[in-house]
Amino acid sequence: MKRALVGLIRLYQVLSKGKIPCCRFVPSCSEYMIRAIERYGALKGVWLGVKRIAKCHPFHPGGFDPVP
Repeated sequence: MKRALVGLIRLYQVLSKGKIPCCRFVPSCSEYMIRAIERYGALKGVWLGVKRIAKCHPFHPGGFDPVP
């Protein structure tokens, strides 16, 4: 399950390269989700990634936000 999710995210990264403006976070949201899935497993990793994506709005300063 983890490998399939990471594979889908990697595919997204390849297909969206150059089409989506820069992420306001470091690491990017997709890279964050990959790291979270690898560290915590599919369920918790996806949950952490979704929480991170929810922070992506003009009122959040962004910046360095590592996987806990």
